[in-house]
Amino acid sequence: MHKLPKLERFNENVLAKYRIYNSIFMTLPFDAISKTGVLLPLFHEICENGFSNEKNPTEIVDAFFKAYQQNPTEKEKINLLFKFIQYIERQVVLFDAIEDAAFPIVNNMDGVGTMRNSKETAAQENKKEALKKYLEDFKVRVVLTAHPTQFYPGAVLGIITDLARAIERNDLLLINKLLAQLGKTPFFKHVKPSPFDEAISLIWYLENVFYHSVSNTYNYIINNIYDGERVNNDIINLGFWPGGDRDGNPFVTTEITLNVAKRLKQMILKNYYIDIRILKKRLTFNGVEQLISELEKLLFDNSVNPELGTMISLKEFFDKLAQIKAILITKHQSLYLEELNDFINKVNLFGYHFATLDIRQDSRVHHDVFSKIVTTLIKGGNKSFPENYLKLSEDEQITILSKVEDSVDISIFKNDMVSKTLGSIQAIKTIQKNNGERGANRYIISNNQTALNVMETFAMFNLCGFKHNITVDIIPLFETINDLTNCESVMDKLYANDVYMNHLVSRGNKQTIMLGFSDGTKDGGYLMANWAIFQAKENLTNISRKHGIKVIFFDGRGGPPARGGGKTHQFYASLGPTIENEEIQLTVQGQTISSKFGTQDAAQYNIEQLLSAGISNELFSNANHLMTKNDTEIMNDLALTSYQAYVDFKNHPKFMPYLERMSTLKYYSKANIGSRPSKRSNSAELNFADLRAIPFVGSWSQLKQNVPGFYGVGTALKKYEDNGEFDKLKQFYNGSDFFKALIGNSMMSLSKSFFELTKYMEKDEEFGGFWKIIYNEYQTSKRLILKLTDYTELMQNNKVGKASIDIRENIVLPLITIQQYALIKIQKLQKEENPDVELIKIYEKMVTRSLFGNINASRNSA
Repeated sequence: MHKLPKLERFNENVLAKYRIYNSIFMTLPFDAISKTGVLLPLFHEICENGFSNEKNPTEIVDAFFKAYQQNPTEKEKINLLFKFIQYIERQVVLFDAIEDAAFPIVNNMDGVGTMRNSKETAAQENKKEALKKYLEDFKVRVVLTAHPTQFYPGAVLGIITDLARAIERNDLLLINKLLAQLGKTPFFKHVKPSPFDEAISLIWYLENVFYHSVSNTYNYIINNIYDGERVNNDIINLGFWPGGDRDGNPFVTTEITLNVAKRLKQMILKNYYIDIRILKKRLTFNGVEQLISELEKLLFDNSVNPELGTMISLKEFFDKLAQIKAILITKHQSLYLEELNDFINKVNLFGYHFATLDIRQDSRVHHDVFSKIVTTLIKGGNKSFPENYLKLSEDEQITILSKVEDSVDISIFKNDMVSKTLGSIQAIKTIQKNNGERGANRYIISNNQTALNVMETFAMFNLCGFKHNITVDIIPLFETINDLTNCESVMDKLYANDVYMNHLVSRGNKQTIMLGFSDGTKDGGYLMANWAIFQAKENLTNISRKHGIKVIFFDGRGGPPARGGGKTHQFYASLGPTIENEEIQLTVQGQTISSKFGTQDAAQYNIEQLLSAGISNELFSNANHLMTKNDTEIMNDLALTSYQAYVDFKNHPKFMPYLERMSTLKYYSKANIGSRPSKRSNSAELNFADLRAIPFVGSWSQLKQNVPGFYGVGTALKKYEDNGEFDKLKQFYNGSDFFKALIGNSMMSLSKSFFELTKYMEKDEEFGGFWKIIYNEYQTSKRLILKLTDYTELMQNNKVGKASIDIRENIVLPLITIQQYALIKIQKLQKEENPDVELIKIYEKMVTRSLFGNINASRNSA
């Protein structure tokens, strides 16, 4: 099927088609300004020539208007630049649709990393029984988060889907209409979405993509690995954060949490209803037809009206399906049994919950809330806590927290945050009653620093009526470098607590622990964060095994390598036996959802890549997964060297002013792309601790500097070059899959950098020196990574990935030029004695609008 090399398939099915359809798109009349589509390619050419000749964005824009416009007014210039932004946004959508349509052609859907390949490899190595045994316990959990990096409104997502299908069929008439529709469909959100709006946006992917791709993969495993036999493991789980993630989002309320859970149930029943109607057309036999009709009515009534409450229990639902199956087998020669089994598998996977709604809150909020709870209860005469509780040591408090049990009345607490926190815990009970335990059975404590943080949460559940029967996994999230270093002792203290251990026994002797790549990188730089997490996983595995607990790691990953993204399956495949790997759990967010899981083909492929990473690590691993003592020493040294370089950079007096005044940092909050505030505190002053990882990483991406994905890497590698020990590094690189994956992802960050865009900053009186520091580290990192890998260009081993990046970066070149032009204009206007406030607002809007296309084009920029 795939006779041509992968790069040729990409060029033929993506690049060539983009050129054809883009030429059609550019000629369509979308607006009153004539020839916008004709002028944009001319502007693009001037941008390319300008940067190659070291012109700055202002000179480039001015040169364009001088060459192609006759004395335009300021207003005419601004209008045309806004039109260019609108066109480029839609060019990105067009490229997305073409790449999505070509996904199964460009990628080998049965190749390395797929379930078919894993099955065949197991057969060749006589490991089929080992594979079956491993899949009895192994799981992958993909968790969709609410973080604001997804810019496409629902209408645009629908157009992308339809456009991709039309491109697959080469339906030129429909393509033309869809391109015209795209040109007239607004991208910009005038008001911030609510957490419920965010949930609705992501449920679109559950309905239209995951429902099909997850069940397809599961069916393949059951039919081809287990030969149709049932297995007591659902293998693929889905998680969901919108409406449950309270960390730093004051707009998430108990009501919203309950409404999101209700919508998740409603949508899974709707999907079941669609499937049952198809089954009804086939199962027209005596004894079956009536049963199917009853289920059809129940599903229809309860998906249309969730308040109806007439839906039978999940057990009764399964019993009805089992009854139908038995009749098919005994009386109707198993006709359409495969189709029925497919539906039963879906119900097994998604239950009444569709995806598990995780609840998350910050440990510092918990601690403050808990102090208020204790004070209020003591004042009210409740004897659960001694009067001196708040003055006791941590160990003494933990002893008391282990025994606390009550069903407190939330209405006695007058503090809003106390009511919200306890309300969210009580909401879990309601959701479990309506959607099943899997509806909401995970509570994540972000910024977890101590065992007390976990036990306060544990006690809150027992104060809310769970009475030491907590049907929820309490998950500490370790994020900063210090917390990653100390997490082993935190868990050791928890495991030593008999009451907490009894809870873990009730949860299957398993403890889920979340590790944050985003804040880890923001705190300690790229190499240190990844190495600190690797070591934390080894230490946590060791201490958990010592206590007879199976630890499950849940990785908080963002889109770009700087936030744990990139080629994630390569990381999981590179982990050795010193790290527990019974489950792979990770967050997926923003444009990473649309780029990796935006279509059924892409979602199935990437889910299978994760499954295969765990399988290959367990069954087909090689010596390159083991870190020797020498490897560990080198990695430690690299991490510490890069950490010091990053900390020095972060502590530079121009670090925060540069981000605040020379980047798009402050514009993220104006983009109306997410419900969550862009920083943690309400302080007017910007400080590093309050900065969220998304706007932090995203701002570097908009500058095309991508600092968090490489800063410190060059300095660390250079130390070995200066000491004449670079061959030692090469030997480590060639022998370690983990180090290869680290370097490979850093290469992606470097590939997306374009310092010609901001070279004008080199001459800036205030920030010129700081810009040179960044540029020098970029050059050093690039030069030494090429030397380390023996490549002549970045991403040489991933030519299709590089080709996709190159096209996307080329599409947005005029966009980022306009963005920098607008930022320079704002700075210039603000320095005037009587600045034109209205004109500043227009250019600020231009910067904000430019965020959209650039982030969507990057696909994993934040």
